[in-house]
Amino acid sequence: MTTNKNYPKSFSHIGITVPNIKEAVKFYSEIMGWYIIMEPSKVKKEKETAIGQMCIDVFGNDWTEFEIAHLATSDGIGIELFSFPNGIKEAPEFNPFNTGLFHFCVQDPNIEELIDKILSYGGKQRMPIREYYPNNKPFKMCYVEDPFGIVFEIYTHSYELTYSSGAYSK
Repeated sequence: MTTNKNYPKSFSHIGITVPNIKEAVKFYSEIMGWYIIMEPSKVKKEKETAIGQMCIDVFGNDWTEFEIAHLATSDGIGIELFSFPNGIKEAPEFNPFNTGLFHFCVQDPNIEELIDKILSYGGKQRMPIREYYPNNKPFKMCYVEDPFGIVFEIYTHSYELTYSSGAYSK
C-alpha cells in the first residue's frame, strides 16, 4: 500500500491593494460582513522590526510607508488590505486571459441581495445571475466588481457542492 504524502493545503488569506484603505474596510465589513481583525494602520520602511524587515524583503526598497488592515471571513479566511500612497489608484484592466490572479469568489445564498448591496456602494454587476445547472441544481453565480474595480465572483453554494455530481438531489 502506497501512502500519498501530499495533502490539500488550506487557504489562509488573500492580499488586495486598494486605493483608499478606510473606504475598503467600510465596504468589505459592511457589505461582505467580514470581521475587522486589525483596523487600518501604517507600516513604515525600517529594519528594526520584523514587520518592517519582512516588508522590505517583499516590496524592495522603493517605498517609505503604506497602510494595512486585516479582516476575516466567517470561515476564518484572512483578507489583507493594502493601500500604497504612490500606487496607481485604479484597478488594472480586467483581462482573465493573462497569467496572474483572475478573481476570488465569495459564497452567499442570497446572491440577489448581495449584488444589490454591492451596487448601492458603487460596485458593478458584470453579468446577469446565471445558474450552473438549470433544472438540476439551484446553484447560481455572478461576477461583480467592488467600488475600486476589483473583480470577484459570487456563488450561492459551496465550491465542492457546485462541482460534485450527485451533491444535490430534488
